[in-house]
Amino acid sequence: MSENANVQKIVPFEGSKLSKKEQIATMFDDIAYRYDFLNHFMSLGIDIIWRKKALGYLKSLQPKLMLDVATGTGDFAIMAEKRLHPDKIVGIDISEGMLSHGREKIQKAGLSDKITLQSGDSETISFPDQTFDAITVAFGVRNFENLEKGLSEMYRVLKPGGKLVILEFSNPTVFPIKQLYNSYFRYITPLIGKWIAKSQAAYSYLPESVKAFPQGEAMRTILTNTRFQAVTCKTLTFGICSIYCATR
Repeated sequence: MSENANVQKIVPFEGSKLSKKEQIATMFDDIAYRYDFLNHFMSLGIDIIWRKKALGYLKSLQPKLMLDVATGTGDFAIMAEKRLHPDKIVGIDISEGMLSHGREKIQKAGLSDKITLQSGDSETISFPDQTFDAITVAFGVRNFENLEKGLSEMYRVLKPGGKLVILEFSNPTVFPIKQLYNSYFRYITPLIGKWIAKSQAAYSYLPESVKAFPQGEAMRTILTNTRFQAVTCKTLTFGICSIYCATR
């Protein structure tokens, strides 16, 4: 079984007749109103440092037009605008609930002329070939129904010489971080999700999806097979998170 097939089997709602894509959209619609708070709360704010490090890989490129895939509530897009100052950022996501919250945040921040959030599927990106200077994805690729298809679409809409930066959870391998991390993810995370977001399913899905997702060398190979070049992987915070950087 391929790595991608293994990822596809992990879904938020076991027994549901909906596709993984439909389940993901429903799940994020349900938790949209607490998503940002839970992200920062459960990572003790370290996710903000991870995002800053990921965007650092694009600084020398000075991208003018950026695409943020699986943008959610637009957190990464807003940070990208403040740190990289591109002319325009487009964020796409399949959850209208997340996008709605994101548009409110962008309007309050006075960035509506710089950041546009729109409904969009990572596997059928509705932009012409070679449109964007840079593409970012923060904690979203493991939710793709078809990983290779999503990566191929990002390759298609990226300009030659453009960069893709992916920020994603990974599984630490060092004792005792591995054991502490697994216990926190397996037992504490679902309880927090149930208590704060009223969705135990969403936060039970999280550790399962991370566990099944191809990481490190396996993910680098998938990116290389999708024709990306100069693929690198940098692990952060004892391997809890990874940054994948690739060029077209």
